Amino acid sequence: MARDRSPAELVGAAPEDPFEISFDGRTLTALPGQSVAAALWSAGILAWRTTRHGGRARGAFCGIGQCYDCLATINDRPNRRACLVPARPGDTITTQEGHGHAGLAV
Repeated sequence: MARDRSPAELVGAAPEDPFEISFDGRTLTALPGQSVAAALWSAGILAWRTTRHGGRARGAFCGIGQCYDCLATINDRPNRRACLVPARPGDTITTQEGHGHAGLAV
């Protein structure tokens, strides 16, 4: 019966194997084609940035790269929009505090 099959089975999809990324030292599983934001959401992580003033938690808001709430430090590069960056095996994501330039000479 069709109801016993997953959407992937119904369309004949053959997804590639999941891979590992890390967030603040925690190992997470991501799927090919997921953005960094989607991989974090899948792991139950909803915030990965704090604001410059007040240190309020932020994560994805619009999900299409227009609002900049999802900024993260990805592979030591600050201010990356997590909703637009595809997750890659071995990526290291860290919580970005403020403007993300604390360790940079700016």
